[in-house]
Amino acid sequence: MKLIFTLIIFTVFRLFAHVPIPGVDIERLGQLFKSNQFLGLLDIFSGGTLVNFSVMALGLNPYINASIILQLLTMVFPKLEELSKEGEYGREKINQYTRFLTVPLAIVQSIGMYALLKNQQIIEVFSSLGLVSMILTMTAGTLLLMWLGELITEQGVGNGISLLIFVGIVGRLPVSLGQTVSVATGQQIGNLIVFLAMSLLVVSGIVVVNEAVRQITIQYAKRIRGNRMYGGNTSYLPLRINQAGVIPIIFAVSLVLLPQIAGQFLSQTGQAGFVGIGNFLLNTFNPNGLIYNSLYFLLVVGFTYFYTAVTFNPQKIADEIQKHGGFIPGIRPGKTTADYLQYILNRLTLAGALFLGVIAILPSIAQQITGVSTLLLGGTGILIVVSVVLETTKLLEAQLVMRNYEGFL
Repeated sequence: MKLIFTLIIFTVFRLFAHVPIPGVDIERLGQLFKSNQFLGLLDIFSGGTLVNFSVMALGLNPYINASIILQLLTMVFPKLEELSKEGEYGREKINQYTRFLTVPLAIVQSIGMYALLKNQQIIEVFSSLGLVSMILTMTAGTLLLMWLGELITEQGVGNGISLLIFVGIVGRLPVSLGQTVSVATGQQIGNLIVFLAMSLLVVSGIVVVNEAVRQITIQYAKRIRGNRMYGGNTSYLPLRINQAGVIPIIFAVSLVLLPQIAGQFLSQTGQAGFVGIGNFLLNTFNPNGLIYNSLYFLLVVGFTYFYTAVTFNPQKIADEIQKHGGFIPGIRPGKTTADYLQYILNRLTLAGALFLGVIAILPSIAQQITGVSTLLLGGTGILIVVSVVLETTKLLEAQLVMRNYEGFL
């Protein structure tokens, strides 16, 4: 039933993705997106809702930005940090604050999108009532999409937000592939084959890193109760190389696009000072430029460390091990065990973060080598697609095991 429910939500999402907002020249909008690589990248992560200018045109970007802001604020404000450590209640309160913050962010992004399309003469000039109606529609679309994602998380299979982004990217990949094949001739076909081969290597690398774990041996002391002996067995604590999963990529993409969004908006204002700043941002943070890719790499590495620190608490794990009479051979229980786990985790996270950062900018490097630009957008999405598929497959395996069914393999 969970799988069927998830598929139904996917269908609802794709239906709404094709419900356009009136007053927009869809044909001219499509031409603009084809000529602007940045807007094409933004459309990929909105799941194709932006090029159609549907009621969900903003996608989940406001919600993701709100999540980033709240997680950063937990490191600044002690009360939020205490709240994040209060288990289920704390997580629910932070999620509620994230929803509240999503609303003003969605409104601001709606106004920015309207200004951009109006300056490009793609959207008609609305009256005050029409403009308010459009902003409310786009904001409501984001809130609806956020609600659908939470429904999947609660009653479906996997992380709802990640799955909706996954469905959007997969829905656009055939379009990108069709555009590439239609324009590829002669030498470009050879470059396309090289690009696809590199993509397969990227997929293989992501699978290997996501599945790789460092097993920490846990020994349990023997206990005698009455005439019986308990404990004395050995188990393993698995530490993944990529403990944060796909979340750092989603966060990094959301932030690295902000300078381009600001540049697009400022360059269309018509005022010399703002236009100069906008053109500077567009030129400096060009998706094929060194600064853009360096910033993208650093953000992926930084968010990998940050999210790992948020989700994995060595002190709590050490306390649980000690509580059940366990210990790591050669390591004293308690704080020494927590320090040891933190040391191992830092080394593993460094390897995983560097690999994830290199994979994130690899599509841009491949575009420079092969000259295939139309698939660059899908190449970036491979990171999210593969990670979400692996995580969802594990959850499905767990559901099957709970019901005494055999696994997929």
